[in-house]
Amino acid sequence: MKKKFLLGTTAAVVLAAGTFGAVSANADTAPQAAPAAAVAKADAKNKNTMTSTHLTIAAATKAAEATLKAAEQENQRVSVAVVDRNGNTIVTLRGDGAGPQSYESAVKKAFTSVSWNAPTSELAKRLATAPNLKDIPGTLFLAGGAPVTAKGAPIAGIGVAGAPSGDLDEKFAQAGVAALNN
Repeated sequence: MKKKFLLGTTAAVVLAAGTFGAVSANADTAPQAAPAAAVAKADAKNKNTMTSTHLTIAAATKAAEATLKAAEQENQRVSVAVVDRNGNTIVTLRGDGAGPQSYESAVKKAFTSVSWNAPTSELAKRLATAPNLKDIPGTLFLAGGAPVTAKGAPIAGIGVAGAPSGDLDEKFAQAGVAALNN
C-alpha cells in the first residue's frame, strides 16, 4: 500500500510539475505589451513635416475632359490620364474608338512627365545621352505627357496616347494643363 501511495504521489507531483512548467512556458512566450512608443512632434514648428499641393478630383477631371475635347475637335481618338505628384492615377478617360494600347501609354506618359517635371517630348531627347532612362519602371519616353506645376513644383502629370503622332498627343495634354489655368 505504501508503494501504491508513494507511486501515486510521485505521479501527481510529476503531473503537477509538468502542468506548472507548461503554464509557465506559455506565460513566458505570451506576447508582451509593447512599450509605450515615443511620440514625435510632427509639425511645421519642428520642421519635420512638409505641405504639398495636390489636384482635386474635380480639377483632374476638368483637365482630362478638356484634353479629350481638344482631341475630339481634331477628330482624334485618344486616352487621357491624370496622375498626382506621386504618380498615382487620379482619373483616366478613354475616348470613343481609342486603341487598347492607349490607356496604359497615357498613364505612363503622365507618370514620366510628373516624375521629371518636363514634357515627355523633351525627356525623349535625353535618351540620346542617357539611354538607361527608358529602363525605369512605369515610364514611357514618347511625346504626349505634360507636367502640371504650382509655384514651379510638379503636382500632377497629364498623359495622352492614341493620336497618330506624339506631337498631337502632347498638344492635347497641354490643352488640359491650360484648362486648369482658366
